[in-house]
Order: sequence, then C-alpha cells, then structure tokens
Amino acid sequence: MVYFLLLSFLMAALPAKSSECGFDKEHACKVSSGTYYAVAPQVISEKPRPAVFFFHGGGGWGTRIFTSRSFITNAFLQRGYVVIAPNGKKRPGSRFGPGWAFIPQFKPHRNDLAFTREIIADAKKRFNIDENRILITGYSIGGSLVSYLACQNPKLAAAFAPIAGGFWRPHPKECAGPVKLLHTHGWRDQTVPLEGRPLGKVPGGLVHQGDIFATLNQWRLENECVKVRPDRFITTGPFWRRIWTHCSDKSALELALHPGGHEVPEHWPELVIEWFESVTANEDENG
Repeated sequence: MVYFLLLSFLMAALPAKSSECGFDKEHACKVSSGTYYAVAPQVISEKPRPAVFFFHGGGGWGTRIFTSRSFITNAFLQRGYVVIAPNGKKRPGSRFGPGWAFIPQFKPHRNDLAFTREIIADAKKRFNIDENRILITGYSIGGSLVSYLACQNPKLAAAFAPIAGGFWRPHPKECAGPVKLLHTHGWRDQTVPLEGRPLGKVPGGLVHQGDIFATLNQWRLENECVKVRPDRFITTGPFWRRIWTHCSDKSALELALHPGGHEVPEHWPELVIEWFESVTANEDENG
C-alpha cells in the first residue's frame, strides 16, 4: 500500500512535458551510454531548478531512491530540487548487479564521467535543471564514484557529498583541483569501514577499499587547507561534524560521522541540503 501511495505521489510530481521518461524501469530516460531516472517538483518553475544526482550502491538500481529511500527524494522535492538517479552497469564476469567502475582492477567498461556529463546535458533539456546548482551524491560504491568524479572534474557540479564510500587503494596521488565536499560515514560501518578493507580478487586483480582519513587528507591537499586538523567541530544533533575552514575560498570540506553502520541516516537529507545551500550561497548571489 505504501509503495502505491508513493507511486501516485511521484507520478503527480512529474511535469507533463517530461512524461516520456521518469522514475520507473519501463520509462527510464535514455542517453547514448546508459539510462537514468528523474522526478521533478510538482510546482513547475520557468526558472532553472537545482538538481541532486544520487548514484546507487552496488547491485542496485536508480529506482531505490524513490522506493526504499524515498525519504531522500521527498526532502529534496520539497526544497524544489529535481532528483536524478543514474543507473550503473554490470561488469563483465561480475556476480553482482549494476555498479560503477572507477579503478583499473574493475576493468572499466564505461566512462562514468562522460556518462554523467551526458545526463546533465539531457536533464537540462528535459527537466530545466540549473547546471550551476547541481549536487552530486551517492551511497557506498556510488559514494566512491562520487569521490572519483570530484577528483577527475571538480567543476562537474557545484558540490559533492559521498556517503559511506571514498577512494580505493592505491589512493589517487593528485586530483584536478579544489572541491566543495561533505563526506558522511557511519562510525560502526563494517561494509566500508573507515580504515578500509581488502575485498580479494576480481578479474582485474586485487581490490582494497581505501582509508577514509587518507581520502580526506587528499581533499585537504587539493583544497589548500593550511591546517591538517579541522578548525570547527559540531557535536550536537545526529552528526559529529569536523569542518576545515582555513582552505581555498573555492572549496569547502567537512566530515560528518554518525553512530550507525553502512546506511544513509535518516537526517542526512536535511544535513546535506543545508550544507549545499550554505557553501554555494555566495555563488548564487554573484550569479
């Protein structure tokens, strides 16, 4: 019953002009290298709207953000965002479902940076998104992909917010420049532990999840942060937040820890929306 109510809500949320594609598997939006799902706010605006891209975890589909993680979709829709959920691609020889290939051991079969660019261009036409107000986020291996996209092209989006996923070993030695990034992770995460863990062999070789603190060190270097240690701490509320402020004025860097495990915590949408709108506020004011 809950699913059908949500289905009705999402169908109502889609503007008529984009009815040719949307949020279910039968009506995915198509670009040359893959597919994605999208839902727009019910109130149609003539002005371009902000958008959030959510990259799913391993073995999943983009539709999960509209079903089992509908609390994320609802929070962003209520704030006027178009919610976009790209679909991963299954690796040859993998026993898992769709995922993301971003390290040599995974034998990348698709350029997911180019795929994301395609979706941005397509969604700009279909859903009237503002390409200057895009937040790119993702969960688990989707969060790892977000980290690599930010590393490869910091200007791909206004900001990045990986959840429970960072760089893998060997960690990148350098990235393309400063970023605005909020990393969220569970203190008790055993699937992607803060220290990383070996996962064994895949057809391309050995794989090992990276160290989240090493990932943050890379971001500190890219963001030209003067201090290794964070300058600001917030320990009230559902997150323990470590914030670096003495960095490049084109950057923002924060780590938000929560006491849970490998999950998207309930209050994460409110955290990331407030953070995103705060770190991009000056850019919006300056046009």
